[in-house]
Amino acid sequence: MIFKNARRIATIVDPNPEKLEEFLNGLKEESENMDTTEAGNPKVDEPWHGAELPRGYVDVTDQVNFLGLELLNWDSSHGNARKLISKDKPLGTPEAKVDFVQSDTDEQLMLYIPFMRNLKIHSIHLTSLPDNTDDDDESPSRPKLVKFYTNTPHILGFDEADGAPPTQEVTLTEKDWNPTTGTAKIDLRIVKFQNVSSMVMFIVESEGDNEKVRLDRIRIIGETGEKRDGKIEKVASDE
Repeated sequence: MIFKNARRIATIVDPNPEKLEEFLNGLKEESENMDTTEAGNPKVDEPWHGAELPRGYVDVTDQVNFLGLELLNWDSSHGNARKLISKDKPLGTPEAKVDFVQSDTDEQLMLYIPFMRNLKIHSIHLTSLPDNTDDDDESPSRPKLVKFYTNTPHILGFDEADGAPPTQEVTLTEKDWNPTTGTAKIDLRIVKFQNVSSMVMFIVESEGDNEKVRLDRIRIIGETGEKRDGKIEKVASDE
């Protein structure tokens, strides 16, 4: 069990070594950020954005509880879930493997995103910068069909997601992607994304015939609401 300010924030039950290492790295990063702030040098860097923010809304990606992030079917030789919500500008090169997430066995990715506050989510910005010079089917491409599920207590399995109606489903086309930043802005039906405590993003299909998908950054745009008083529980993995 992990405690913060005398409150349990997570329970780890028989994790595999890979997920345990990712979780401990997250704790280390949070500790380093706290030390920097307490020393009188808080981080003031603004997050990078690949698309313009809509009027009246702000970037609420900093409300993600990164200790509870989960990612399914990702290639561990590349970046992990925390890299997706990193503030820095993506490097955009195939050589910088740890700077982006790539799917593993096929084109599907499943990301579970818990929040520290209930959110009203206006839109999602996805950045994907694949190397379009490579015609190999094994090279990654951008997301095409994306499904969103809200307020789930845990990550969904792929079969479970296939059988559950999504809160919203989006099919991205070539014109949705900014050719300069590699970012697609997904406008959500905001009436369905009120008081969101967690969200699952399921990338079902990628562009073309490629068998891998690449994702560099995610930005969540909306409004913050009431602070949550809950815990993130890690359960045993079947992987």
